[in-house]
Amino acid sequence: MALGGNLGDFTTLALIIERLRAPDGCPWDRQQTHASLKGNLVEELYEVLDAIDKGDSAKLCEELGDLLMQVVLHARIASEAGEFDISDVVRGISEKLIRRHPHVFGNSRVADAGEVVTSWEKLKREEREPGESLLSSVPRNMPSLAYSQTIQRRAARVGFDWKDIEGVMEKIPEEFRELCEAREHEQRVREFGDLLFALANLARWMDIDLEGALRGANERFRRRFSYMEEECRKRGILLSQLSFEEQNKLWEEAKRQI
Repeated sequence: MALGGNLGDFTTLALIIERLRAPDGCPWDRQQTHASLKGNLVEELYEVLDAIDKGDSAKLCEELGDLLMQVVLHARIASEAGEFDISDVVRGISEKLIRRHPHVFGNSRVADAGEVVTSWEKLKREEREPGESLLSSVPRNMPSLAYSQTIQRRAARVGFDWKDIEGVMEKIPEEFRELCEAREHEQRVREFGDLLFALANLARWMDIDLEGALRGANERFRRRFSYMEEECRKRGILLSQLSFEEQNKLWEEAKRQI
């Protein structure tokens, strides 16, 4: 199969994937299935998020390409099975975008982003099957923190929400107190989950992406702990041999430096 054409053309990418999946193509690509690629898809998504967090536009461009490759590869696998092809994927999202933006492609009018969200929810409600839950389309295998914020956001769209942020904030010490009072392990697990859920709700009210916030905290800890290890190497000592007070002093130094 001769590729030719412009490497910046979407059709060329589809032809490359088709060639890789051909009988004389790449053995690895040929043996992949939707299920076998799940881990790759998640990994590529997180690499995109990492590039965004770092503000690295060149890396973001590269990682979006890797993610796009996964989309085209899944579409090719489906095409070989006679289910759908990449044109069906593109057509489907194009139709959905047009349908859900009547204020852009139709005659509807909205005053602001808030009205867009209200209109969007109304249109999505009309698309759902009778009796289908508002939450049924939220993937249950999402990361738990992101899932919490997503289902809370959807519930809030139909009015199931606190009247103000004060009510949300009051819930957190309440949940923390219940966690402290728990005696059995299973009860502690439940109460800890309730506390995390309440914190996810507070983050939603503050317009904070909880997954992103925790990724940032994880990265700060990683960099500061690495600083502590490096300083110990420079000083010819082992971090494990320091007392907790000495370790904490070094941690404070790392916080000042990083």
